[in-house]
Amino acid sequence: MKLIILITSDIESGLEVANRWQEAGAPGVTIIKSVGLYSLQEKIKRGSMEVPLHIASSMTSMMAYMLGEMEHTNHVLLSVVPKEMIPDLLDQARDVMGDLLKPGNGVAFVVPLDEAIGVRLHTNDDSQT
Repeated sequence: MKLIILITSDIESGLEVANRWQEAGAPGVTIIKSVGLYSLQEKIKRGSMEVPLHIASSMTSMMAYMLGEMEHTNHVLLSVVPKEMIPDLLDQARDVMGDLLKPGNGVAFVVPLDEAIGVRLHTNDDSQT
């Protein structure tokens, strides 16, 4: 089994990839909203968000405050799948996102798993209730 991960700031395309992965047979796709550290640091540098004076005592305090206040700008898609599915899922991501080597299109990577407990692969015999 492998863990495939896609990180994108293009929310609509990320949801399209998640749907395609599910249609391709991924047993489950988890979507997590996130904020990149670089984006957070840039907001602080630009001063684009007001931070109460008592919180501005340290960079860590400011970042923690801003992280709680700012809109999540990324989606992280996670799916544990059989290794044979990886090429198709990466192709699905490229079809939607474009060339992942181009900046701003997203980042995808695959992690080998020693164990995957509780992952239920769907078969044609599964009945939907």
